[in-house]
Amino acid sequence: MPQLEEPKIISGNSNTTLAKAIARRMSMHRGMNVGLVDTRVERFNDGEIFVEVFENVRGEDMFILQSTSNPANDNLMELLIMADALRRSSAQRITAVIPYFGYARQDRRTKARTPISAKLVANMMVTAGIERVLTMDLHAAQIQGFFDIPVDNLYASPIFALDIKHAFKKNLNEVMVVSPDVGGVARARELAQRIGAPLSIVDKRREKPGEVAEMTVIGDVKDKVCIVVDDIVDTAGTLCKGAETLMNAGAKEVHAYITHGVLSGPAIERVTSSAMKSLVVTDTIEASVATLKAKNIRIVPTAPMFAQAIQNIWHGTSVSSLFSHETLEPIYDGMYG
Repeated sequence: MPQLEEPKIISGNSNTTLAKAIARRMSMHRGMNVGLVDTRVERFNDGEIFVEVFENVRGEDMFILQSTSNPANDNLMELLIMADALRRSSAQRITAVIPYFGYARQDRRTKARTPISAKLVANMMVTAGIERVLTMDLHAAQIQGFFDIPVDNLYASPIFALDIKHAFKKNLNEVMVVSPDVGGVARARELAQRIGAPLSIVDKRREKPGEVAEMTVIGDVKDKVCIVVDDIVDTAGTLCKGAETLMNAGAKEVHAYITHGVLSGPAIERVTSSAMKSLVVTDTIEASVATLKAKNIRIVPTAPMFAQAIQNIWHGTSVSSLFSHETLEPIYDGMYG
């Protein structure tokens, strides 16, 4: 099958800032303009979503950029309807670029008579005509198996490692990576290995969902610069209490590196008034005005990684090559040099 001139990116409303940044990065690397496909995505008075594509997409390799973040249902329906519009317009291949995959926390039945919503969402995407998924830091790795199409799961840890080495270069020997729970140890260990830091765990016991009854630090964090690493920060209650627990255990400073900044409800207020010196999130979810104004919240870009991943998929080359420091650092153009 002959290769087409350019991959084409179409964006929903969930994260237009990231979509434009990805298009700019691709334009810069390819030496030609890679713009977003001209599209109308709007809502009727009763809330129904309508999509109209103003450009010819017949035989094109299409990439839909849409995080299924808040409002999750609206953004998910936008994605599905856009995929259907492209399929009916004879697009050659449709890849869904979902920086934040909503419903990923519902990946198993926790009790009787509950759904596995992540599997339902996967089925809906395939039915809509999506043939490939590109995402970042899935909450549960097994979600890849919910799809009968290729799923490329990027990781934020290589970006975080570059940022940490730059931000803490004067005292990197004091850094300790902390997993906020036993389930996140693998993620924390992977980052710890990248930066050559020790690892500790905050063990928590819940009496009921959303409430943390007790926290215990496993490991010696005295006089350490603790970096808590996780995939999602939602209301930030557990994260802020964990930071307080670490400070009480003798930590010198507490910082957090979280991939997806959901930051709902009282999250911003909790973070700004917490014991944490800084919270670093990526731009997989469009930042609110309050997030941008928060004095101790910083956002690191994922556009360079996503832009390269899209080009690799289009060329049919390795996406996993982006997991290595040697490959990623040049993509970030000396940002962390």
